[in-house]
Amino acid sequence: MKLRIFTTLLIVSLMFVLTSSVLAQEYLFSVEQEIVHAYWNDDGTLSLDYTFVFVNQPGAHVIDFVDVGLPNGSYDFNSISADVDGRSVSISSDYQGEGGFGVAVDLGSAAIQPGQRGTVHVTIGTIRNVLYEDSNEPETYTSAVFMPTYFGRSYVVGTTDISVNFHLPAGMSPEEPRYHVPSGGWPCDSQPSATYDDQNRVTYTWRCPNANMYSEYTFGTSFPKQYVPAGSIVTTPAFNFDFGAIIDNLLTYAFCCCFGAIFIGAPILGVINERKRKLKYLPPKISIEGHGVKRGLTAVEAAILMEQPLDKAMTMILFSIVKKDAATVLRRDPLEIQPASPLPEGLHQYEKDFLAAFAEKNQGPRRKLLQEMTVNLVKSIGEKMKGFSRKETIPYYRGIMERAWQQIEAAGTPEVKSQMYEEALEWTMLDKDYDNRTRRVFTGPIFVPMWWGRYDPGFGGGASPKVASLTPSVPGGRSSPSLSLPGSAVAASMVNSVQGFSSKILGDLGSFTSGVTQRTNPVPKTSSAGGSRSSGGGSSCACACAGCACACAGGGR
Repeated sequence: MKLRIFTTLLIVSLMFVLTSSVLAQEYLFSVEQEIVHAYWNDDGTLSLDYTFVFVNQPGAHVIDFVDVGLPNGSYDFNSISADVDGRSVSISSDYQGEGGFGVAVDLGSAAIQPGQRGTVHVTIGTIRNVLYEDSNEPETYTSAVFMPTYFGRSYVVGTTDISVNFHLPAGMSPEEPRYHVPSGGWPCDSQPSATYDDQNRVTYTWRCPNANMYSEYTFGTSFPKQYVPAGSIVTTPAFNFDFGAIIDNLLTYAFCCCFGAIFIGAPILGVINERKRKLKYLPPKISIEGHGVKRGLTAVEAAILMEQPLDKAMTMILFSIVKKDAATVLRRDPLEIQPASPLPEGLHQYEKDFLAAFAEKNQGPRRKLLQEMTVNLVKSIGEKMKGFSRKETIPYYRGIMERAWQQIEAAGTPEVKSQMYEEALEWTMLDKDYDNRTRRVFTGPIFVPMWWGRYDPGFGGGASPKVASLTPSVPGGRSSPSLSLPGSAVAASMVNSVQGFSSKILGDLGSFTSGVTQRTNPVPKTSSAGGSRSSGGGSSCACACAGCACACAGGGR
C-alpha cells in the first residue's frame, strides 16, 4: 500500500513538473513599439526597416528566433541584416511563420530572456515585384499596398504604439500621390500626416499609440507610374512573350538610359526639381485626400489652394481692395497705395495685412510683411480645408472660373461684357492662360467700372487713351457715367499689373516664394525613435498589391 501511494505521488509530481516545463515553453510577450519604414524606391523595389521593442513575459519561452514575413519570394537574401540592442545577429532561411515567405532572425546569445526587454532591428534592402496597376487609374497610376509584420494572438499581450511610414519615390510633389484608407480595423486616424524625409521624398505616416500586434493592418498609396520603371509594375500579360529576350533588351536599354540619367539627366533634373519645390508653398497636409468640396473660399483663397504664382495672388488682392473702396493707387510704378480712412467693413484679414504691408515705405520690410501675410493666408486655408478634399475642391473653383469666362465671351454687347468682367474679375484671374485670354476676349471697346480711377492714376489725367461715352443702363437698372477704353489697353493694364508686381514689388519671384515655402512647406529632417531603427517580430505577413488577396496569417515563434 505504501509503495502504491509513493508511486502515485511520484507520477503526479512528474506530471506537474512536465506540465510546468511545457507551459514555460510557450512564447508570450508584449510589443511596446513597432516602427516600420517602407521605402518605395525609384527603381520600383521596396526596402523595409522594422523596429520592435519586445518585453518578454515572466515564465515565458526565451525569444530566441523572430520570424519576419515578406511580401513575396522576390527578395535579395544578402540585403537583409538584423541586430538586437545594437548587437549584430544572423539571418536564417528557416522561416516558420505562416504566409509563405519570410526569414528568421536568429537572436543567438542576444536572445531576450523572460522578464527582459529587447529591441530587434531588421532591414530588408531589396524586394521586387511589389507594385501593381492602380485599380482606379491603371493607365497612369501604380498602387503600393503593404501589411506590416504581425503576431499570433495567442503570443502577444497588451497594446502597441505602431508607426508606419511610407517613403515615396523622389521628385514627387505632394499633390500627386494618394493614400489608401487603412484596413484591418486600424483604430486611429485613417488620414496620415504628410511631410518630406531627409531625401526630399514625400512621406506618409500613420501612427496609433493603442494598436495591437495581432491585427492585419493594411496600408497603401497610389502614385504616378512615371516615377518608377514600367517594367517594375506587375501586370497580367495579355499574350505570351519571350521574357528572356525582353529582359535582355531591357538590360541593354537600361544600362544606356541609366548612364545618361546618372551623368547627364540627374544633375539637370535635380536643379529643376529644386526650383519647382521652392514654388510649392502649400503644406503637404492640405494635399492629403479628405472628402468633399470646400465651398465658400474667395477667389484669392482658391488661387492659393491651386498654388498659383504669388505675384498673381497679390494682384488679385490689389484689385479686391480697390473695388471695395479700401484703397487708392497713388502711383503704379513703383506701386504706392493710400488706404481709405476709415477702412470699410467686411475686409478679409489678408486684405488688411496687405494694406499694412504697403504702409511700410521701404522695400525690404514691405516684402517681409507680404511674406508674413502669405504665410498666415496659407495657414488659414489649411484650417478651412480640414476634412475636405483638395483634389475635389480645385475642379470646383476651376468650374467657377470657366463659367465666368464663358459668360463674358457670350455677352452680346460691350456694356454687358464689361459688367460681367467687373463682377468676375478675380475669378477670371485663376485661369493659367489669363494673360492671353484677356487679350483675346477684349478686342473692342470696354466700359471701365467706376472704381477704375482708383486703380489707374493716369485714367483721369489723359495718360490712358480714352473715348468719352456714357454707360447706358445695365441689367439691374443701374446707370453710371463711365468711359470707354480700347479693350487692348485695359487688357494690357491688367496683365502688366501682374508683371509689375513680380518685378517691382516682390523682387525675384522665386526667392520671395521660397521665403514663404521655408515656413509653410519646409523640408523636414526625419528622426528615429530611441536613437536606432529596429524591427522584427514573430511570425507575420506582409503584402504589396492593389486589390489582391494576401494569403498571410500570424503565428509562429
